[in-house]
Amino acid sequence: MNPYRVKHRREYYRFITSGFIHLDHIHIIFNMFSLYFFGTAMESVFLVVFGPLGYVYFVALYLLGIVVSDIPTFFKHQDNPRYNALGASGGVASVIFAFVIFLPLEDICIYFAFCFPGFIMGTAYLVFSWYQGKKAKDNINHDAHLYGALFGMVFCIVLYPRVLPEFIEQLKSWRMFD
Repeated sequence: MNPYRVKHRREYYRFITSGFIHLDHIHIIFNMFSLYFFGTAMESVFLVVFGPLGYVYFVALYLLGIVVSDIPTFFKHQDNPRYNALGASGGVASVIFAFVIFLPLEDICIYFAFCFPGFIMGTAYLVFSWYQGKKAKDNINHDAHLYGALFGMVFCIVLYPRVLPEFIEQLKSWRMFD
């Protein structure tokens, strides 16, 4: 994703193609590992909630997550010819946060060792992404992570409005030391 080229050369395809290239093997492995685990769960949830259209909605969530997560980056860097971003992290974050909005009490683990309910891990992830996006010193598009995550939740709320009250009810039932 080179926002400058999108603006000045009208290379709009970069909004989607940037999600299909990665910096290195670790980057793509981490994204695809996360997509596999959370995507499998969300496909199942979408099939229960939406029936056969669940597959279509799942693909739309992922692809639109890639595109929508790059829009703030486009506006932020549209006049910087040296700025580039890549990876599927915005789409993956959309899928993970769809998981969080539907199943906020399910554990999300880091390195299989540190496990917390999704709503806690999700909140920490949003705060970290926002903070890192403001700091912007590590060549990672934290804005794509943040906006992909927010898009995933909004997408689910728009398609299935009952998910928001169900999310709140699940949070009401949570106890720290159960």
